[in-house]
Amino acid sequence: MTRLNLSTDEVLSTTRAVRKRLDLDRPVEMTLLQECLQLALQGPSGSNSQGWHFVLVTDAQKRQAIGDLYRQAFDDYAAGPNQPKRQHAGDASMTVIQERVFDSARYLADNLHRVPAMLIPCCSGRPDAPGTPLAVQAAIFGSILPSVWSFMLAARERGLGTCWTTLHLVHEQKIAALLGIPDSVAQVALIPVAHTLGTDFRPAPRKSLDGVLHVDGW
Repeated sequence: MTRLNLSTDEVLSTTRAVRKRLDLDRPVEMTLLQECLQLALQGPSGSNSQGWHFVLVTDAQKRQAIGDLYRQAFDDYAAGPNQPKRQHAGDASMTVIQERVFDSARYLADNLHRVPAMLIPCCSGRPDAPGTPLAVQAAIFGSILPSVWSFMLAARERGLGTCWTTLHLVHEQKIAALLGIPDSVAQVALIPVAHTLGTDFRPAPRKSLDGVLHVDGW
């Protein structure tokens, strides 16, 4: 395995949501995934609770089953009111970007079963339990998000592509049954992991800082 030797700033600015450039035919070594997860375990969590679990799915039949459920969820989403649409009147460039993202997401949905590894991060407790205060929900998600992002950054440095997805949660109970995940544990994402086709990722276009920064008040 060859490290890319990227600077911290380069890793932070070029870790993209990779879909079409995932190498679906090249296996990912378990030792490489474990190395990224060891770094993920250094992520902070509320009260240092470390209430996370990580389910790695590499079995072909299980990947196929999860891929089928994910594609069903995507088809329902695509047929609903959230399909690509112009986000800002008169902003043709935004339309092109949104349509490109949708096309990329469609590709992933059609090919998710071919991704060599899937990481399903889970957290102890149910943030969706009725009556759960916002502060508690934020604490639960905030105790696993940094760890998963660390995994994705470590993967980028090692020539692996990742993408944060959540559509499988439409069928969370079915996937929990497939993987033996307890009812008291919540899945929070599904991260496809594969080597990338090329490593030349660049910073993405983003809104200007001036438009989103509020100092000492809104």
